[in-house]
Amino acid sequence: METLTFTCVPANARTNPPRRKAPPGSCDSHFHIFGPYDRFPLSASRPYTPPPALIDHYLDMAGTLGLDRRVVVQASVYGTDNRVTMDAVARFGRDNARAVVVVDESAMPQELQRLAGEGAVGVRFNAVSGNGTPVEQLESLARRVADLGWHIQLYMKGAQVRELEPVLARLPVPIVLDHMAGVDAANGPDGAELAAALRLLETGRAWVKICGYRASRPPYADLAPIARRFVDTAPERCVWGTDWPHTQFETVEQMTDDGMLLDWLFDWVPDDAARHRVLVDNPAVLYRF
Repeated sequence: METLTFTCVPANARTNPPRRKAPPGSCDSHFHIFGPYDRFPLSASRPYTPPPALIDHYLDMAGTLGLDRRVVVQASVYGTDNRVTMDAVARFGRDNARAVVVVDESAMPQELQRLAGEGAVGVRFNAVSGNGTPVEQLESLARRVADLGWHIQLYMKGAQVRELEPVLARLPVPIVLDHMAGVDAANGPDGAELAAALRLLETGRAWVKICGYRASRPPYADLAPIARRFVDTAPERCVWGTDWPHTQFETVEQMTDDGMLLDWLFDWVPDDAARHRVLVDNPAVLYRF
């Protein structure tokens, strides 16, 4: 097996409990599984090299937060090899797990049907980390997965979302904007990038993941008004995820805690009914639980 030099630190071994657990049926709509690397080797063209992030470690964190449902998102370090993601769905159990995979135009119809039968519900485009499907294939792939009932998930910077707004608005499938649509929270709740994302939400066919610390910098205080704009605009099409195991942190001191992230959500969405929509009702619709 390849000798690996990790470029980021692992998630915390133990998660601090949140002030309040998530309600029953809550969904972690965004996280990754890495390894074991002897079974699921990383892509040779990966943009970074994460430590293993294994199922038991994830379940310990999710149990601390009270998360019952889960959506495994294919990470850029695996390219279009979805075996680790689909294996995780099988091990979590199809009743409570789904996958967002990475495929390109070379995927045959029978391969897409197989992935759908194993729990895939969407295809991810990652224009930030790369090593995936080119953005130029957006429209052709959207047409190919429309009959499967899949959505397109987009990890892009806010400027690119704004640039592609006309294309995204006409896709024949729902779209899901990763990480608060990639907006830079430092631009505030009235910036042009956020406005473009909100216009997409107002079409009724776009969703947003309000797991968004990637949109900010410590101490992350500017995230709250961005999250609230999304929830105010489309409370029925916001979902939340941990983004575990948090691959962008290079030192243990920088590593975020998932209990704190859930506390943020409770602060951003203080109304119990609205928060239940974000954590339970909305993901049940989007991911077909």
